Amino acid sequence: MKKLSLLLFFPALLFAQEKMAPVAPKPTGKYDTNKFSQMYDLLATPNMFRTASGAPGPAYYQQQADYKINIELDDKNSRLSGSETVTYYNNSPDTLEYLWVQLDQNQAAKNSQTPLAESQRMEQVFPAGNFANKFLKQELERGFNIEFVKDVKGNSLSYTINQTMMRINLATPMKPGEKFSFAIKWSYNINNYRQDGGRSGYELFEKDGNKLYVIAQFYPRMAVYNDVEGWQNMQFWGTGEFTLPFGNFDVNITVPADHVMEATGELMNRSEVFTPEQVKRYELAMKSYDNPVVIVTQAEAEATEKGFSDKKKTWRFSAKNVRDFGIATSRKFIYDAMAVKLSEKTVMAISVYPKESNPLWGETSTRTVAHTLKSYSAHTFDYPYPKAVSVSAEDQGMEYPMICWNYGRPDEKGVTSERIKNGMIGVVVHEVGHNFFPMIVNSDERQWSWMDEGLNTFMQYMAEQEMGTNFPSSRGPASKIVPYMSGDQNFLEPIMSNSETIVQFGANAYGKPATGLNILRETIMGRELFDHAFKVYANRWKFKHPTPEDFFRTMEDASAVDLDWFFRGWFYSTDFVDIGVKEVKQYYVSEAATKELKDAVVRRGRFGQEKGPFVYLVPGSSEELSSKDKKALAISDVNLLSEYVNKNFTADEKIKLKSPKYFYEVEFNKPGGMLMPIIVELTYDDNSKETFKYPAQIWRKNNDTAKKVYATEKAIKKIQVDPKLETADIDVKNNTWPKEEVKSKFD
Repeated sequence: MKKLSLLLFFPALLFAQEKMAPVAPKPTGKYDTNKFSQMYDLLATPNMFRTASGAPGPAYYQQQADYKINIELDDKNSRLSGSETVTYYNNSPDTLEYLWVQLDQNQAAKNSQTPLAESQRMEQVFPAGNFANKFLKQELERGFNIEFVKDVKGNSLSYTINQTMMRINLATPMKPGEKFSFAIKWSYNINNYRQDGGRSGYELFEKDGNKLYVIAQFYPRMAVYNDVEGWQNMQFWGTGEFTLPFGNFDVNITVPADHVMEATGELMNRSEVFTPEQVKRYELAMKSYDNPVVIVTQAEAEATEKGFSDKKKTWRFSAKNVRDFGIATSRKFIYDAMAVKLSEKTVMAISVYPKESNPLWGETSTRTVAHTLKSYSAHTFDYPYPKAVSVSAEDQGMEYPMICWNYGRPDEKGVTSERIKNGMIGVVVHEVGHNFFPMIVNSDERQWSWMDEGLNTFMQYMAEQEMGTNFPSSRGPASKIVPYMSGDQNFLEPIMSNSETIVQFGANAYGKPATGLNILRETIMGRELFDHAFKVYANRWKFKHPTPEDFFRTMEDASAVDLDWFFRGWFYSTDFVDIGVKEVKQYYVSEAATKELKDAVVRRGRFGQEKGPFVYLVPGSSEELSSKDKKALAISDVNLLSEYVNKNFTADEKIKLKSPKYFYEVEFNKPGGMLMPIIVELTYDDNSKETFKYPAQIWRKNNDTAKKVYATEKAIKKIQVDPKLETADIDVKNNTWPKEEVKSKFD
């Protein structure tokens, strides 16, 4: 103290000391590594197209592509041929010198780069069929055969094909506000998707020789042009899915006359393709809100599948404001439907399936479609399309506007295991749910799989739990993602990774984002704030093209909750959650002070404002902790406190005073890098429990440890962090005091 006083009063001494002492090197500056830093370094700069609030800006635009398509299915040769006229609207402020068209079927062509880009290893054991298909079978000629590209006057247009993309060269650039129409004629061989793979194709039923077609990516499709990256021209490598502009579709589909079909859009000639009796059944289904009505019966389907008509029939569909088109057709289809009442409209839930899918599909599919539409609509916006169709296609799970294909069938005796049934229900919910994300909230799947798969998996989890059947959801709860997040960091990528670079795709693009949203809803934000913000995002960006920044910003903008720390950690890193109890100290109220406490009083008296007399909290020994606090005193036993209370509180105030007897200081640590609230459950000696939740901001000034003081009327016999497994904590062995031998189910 004397030395300090001298330096304070005689700064020349300090100068002299500095002069004599060796010159220390200047300290090196440090970068901001605080995990609570705002995300200005990660997010795109707001502008007139996309605002800082996450909403579309005053200059936001999007292109439009309308299609008139005529296609014909050659069932015998499994070949599809078609012609289309595309009218493209340039709503951007830019002049376009060329147009980009996606040719996704070329991903399976002989000259495709996709198999060349995949690393391979030699398998040493093969089922005979797999060996024959891999090494012996002559590959089917796949990919688009482009016959011509012409303008509406019939003049040939210059074009260049680069793998799965085709550039149409414009003789006269398109100015803002202009539209341009062109025609393409094409054909391709349809794949047997169960042998050759693929998101669509046909399934062969060897017993009766029939095929069930689920047809998608079947026509050359316009790529997206937007304010974020201009033309979205990333090649289709097979994992990253699709991004497409909205438009209107008029599609005529010619198939064998004995086929039953469903597709995107409204059927315009129902009376021409269904029998009069089937039309009456459909009209009945439009008024049936409780149970599906069978439109094409199993008996009718079984009779039809025995013959192979050489006649043709054309089905006509019209779809407004959709981004894509899908088709399912077969002579094997049973067809049922029911009406679904939403808040402002009625839509149809429909299923088509072969007899091999019964009784599971007849009992389950359409009811699941109806439930999904109700659940998703309640959390976002009323489903805007006239119908949603679930198609039974084994080994599939794929989505398109108003229609999707889903796996899950009974065995040959019609028996369905709980695993298959729940898997089928889950995939129907998921694929129907994709109508909302990304078919309506139209994110870029080619770049960011999580924006459709992750958000949709989260919505799927809520829909499954709202069934009221204790559905065994495979993704959503925090504990489900622990095995992935605790895995080898060499095989983990941030959620914000391009679709093609992800190693563990299901966990990364589906499970982790869904879990993160569930944690936001249940633990960080609360349901009221989260649900409002999520609904704002869905409504801001329905029928538009959002980016990740638009989602992040809207969730904060509509809730007044700072979530930069969460998005930075959960989406942009592979940090994991691990929070534990490091140390517990117990203290006793006393009028007597130890020497250390007396010294502290002296210091505080000189430099602080406190005046005695003082009450002391004296730390207990470890033996006293284990003896369950036999020395605990009531406050009334402490004379100084009793005198203070009697002098400073009224009789009414005294009645409301607390009477703590036990005092604890608990230190929490955070071995994991990911920030998260601390959820603490105290169990008292009478087995009663109390829960405390501290926001993640408790770590803002110390990233490693945090302390909390508890003054209780009952002795604490157990402290547990995250008792309900809400935070995806990867190591629960350090979550309790006294330390328990807790074995994680993931060990």
